[in-house]
Amino acid sequence: MGENIFNRYLFTQLIPVNLPITEKLMSRVQLAINVDNLDEAIVFYSKLFATTPAKTRPGYANFSITDPPLKLVLFENPGDGGSINHLGVEVECVEEVLTTEKRLVDSNLITTGIDETQCCYAEKTETWVNGPDGVRWEWYVKHADSEQFENKILERSASEAECCS
Repeated sequence: MGENIFNRYLFTQLIPVNLPITEKLMSRVQLAINVDNLDEAIVFYSKLFATTPAKTRPGYANFSITDPPLKLVLFENPGDGGSINHLGVEVECVEEVLTTEKRLVDSNLITTGIDETQCCYAEKTETWVNGPDGVRWEWYVKHADSEQFENKILERSASEAECCS
């Protein structure tokens, strides 16, 4: 009897009670890579992950992969193919971006601060930080699609690190 009570308690702590298991919130890692030929890359990654891109635009494509949970972003940059453009974590809500920003700043990491942006064909709330080896990390929540590719800051907080491009 005691074990059942413990298991029910543990279960309610891991998964919010008001959400069915199928609607549990989830973050996913973002891998943004440069490719020499976007069309070839789309064919390859569609086969590799058995899915089609969620969005394609000239010089750009992204995949929202369920298994494994991954946001794969392709930037056509001939001559730079096979290199990392940036890494990131896509989260479900603004509060997660705010919490991460606070944690990073409290850890003495230099971030861009929280910005409301249009970039990479999406409206986002985001923060950026540069790793010691120069790899740029984005922590963000997507609000809507956009036709804006280049980074456009709609509302800015204090900034020191670079964003995407």
